[in-house]
Amino acid sequence: MQDSHALVQTAPGNSAPAAKQTDDAPRVVPRQLTPGQKAAIIVRLLLNEGADLPLEELPDELQERLTLQLGRMGLVDRVTLAAVAQEFADALDSVGLAFPHGLAGALDAVNGKIAPATAARLRKVAGVRQVGDPWLRLRDTPAEDLARMAQAESTEVAAVMLSKLDTAKAAQLLAQLPGPVARRITYAVSKTANVTPEAVERIGWSLAAQLDQRPVPAFTDSPDTRVGAILNQSPPSTRDGLLDALDEEDSEFASAVRKSIFTFAHIAMRIAARDVPAILREVDQSLLITALAGARAEDDKASVDYLLSNISARMADSLREEIAERGKVKQAEAEEAMTQIVGAIRTLVDAGTITLVEADADGNDD
Repeated sequence: MQDSHALVQTAPGNSAPAAKQTDDAPRVVPRQLTPGQKAAIIVRLLLNEGADLPLEELPDELQERLTLQLGRMGLVDRVTLAAVAQEFADALDSVGLAFPHGLAGALDAVNGKIAPATAARLRKVAGVRQVGDPWLRLRDTPAEDLARMAQAESTEVAAVMLSKLDTAKAAQLLAQLPGPVARRITYAVSKTANVTPEAVERIGWSLAAQLDQRPVPAFTDSPDTRVGAILNQSPPSTRDGLLDALDEEDSEFASAVRKSIFTFAHIAMRIAARDVPAILREVDQSLLITALAGARAEDDKASVDYLLSNISARMADSLREEIAERGKVKQAEAEEAMTQIVGAIRTLVDAGTITLVEADADGNDD
């Protein structure tokens, strides 16, 4: 009679034994198991070995079935364990390529590789939002967006959100909130002890749904950054006139635009001394001389002095001689040369070769 909780069966015979036994003893052979039983054995084996299995990433139904199967397994003999482990190892060896599970997994795999509009449209496909952990998406959401969501929700929901974020992201979220709001939410965390896992999951899906409902922006850069980039390439007279007009219409937006603008006059304030040689290597010599010789405004002259003071004395003296030989430069030529130098600096910044020193809203360095 076979124990219903012992996954072992015996078979008589004189063939070579699977274990060290006498020829007259029953031969132990692996029991025939269902895929669910084999999965339970592998999970138990890996957990015993200390493996960190992300079982929470499985669909809820599979997590439940696996847990129930683990409770029904009882004892497993060594022969059956070895056979299941070998079958699992062979299956792993035969795998050539693994794809993510379902549409939600596929979207996570191609995140940032497909058009945002396409990704948003696919996420609205029925059922895609109900797969996986919604808090994983929320943890990857910028703190500024989470702050807006927290202020739109009740204090209790915001407290749950704060509790589910990692500590670094939670700190960033609080920094984005007004002081009184941050204090109310922080205090409300003490009231979340009795919140059920089901309620936390529902809150997560509700917040994640708000991410799916946001319109996909047509522009990746903010308005002030786009206007600043345009004014960077504009003549000083045009730039100054537009900024004065913006001050009258929207002083806050004008301040943000000023912060995003970088011109030749900002070199002394926003370029680190160590980066000057890298910039000069990227600029044509004749273009550099034209810009340096044509500097008339005090801020432009300060940038000229800054550039010359952060290179070798020999190179600086050589440039000063060429500037003197160049003589007077037309304003239009000087402005064009300065614009091209600023463009070279922007190219280096975009490539990550150099970094601009942060400026305040008035265009001054911090």
